[in-house]
Amino acid sequence: EVQLVESGGGLVQAGGSLRLSCAASGFSFDDYTIAWFRRVPGKERAGLACISKSDGGTYYADFVKGRFTISSDSAKNTVYLQMNSLKPEDTAVYYCAAGSPEWVFSPWEYDYWGQGTQVTVSS
Repeated sequence: EVQLVESGGGLVQAGGSLRLSCAASGFSFDDYTIAWFRRVPGKERAGLACISKSDGGTYYADFVKGRFTISSDSAKNTVYLQMNSLKPEDTAVYYCAAGSPEWVFSPWEYDYWGQGTQVTVSS
């Protein structure tokens, strides 16, 4: 059974940092593209960063480039999202997802999702 469990969310002041973790089980990282999304109330999930299964490359949404970094530890089957210079508008529920998307930031193309972790950035 494929499972994704996020952790590391919390309350942080603007300008601070957080590192989110996504612990995966039931599959190998080689099997799927792993991505981070976030959702704010009333809006669709927005893709942030991913590690592609096809080439191992990392891809970022423009609005997080230079601030967020995705990485993985295959020995721990865990994907991380390091978030720096956080802003109040980064407040959201953050999810990791696994799938085989053609468009890496399309949430509808991912098959498996974690339960999410809340990130709140105070001003």
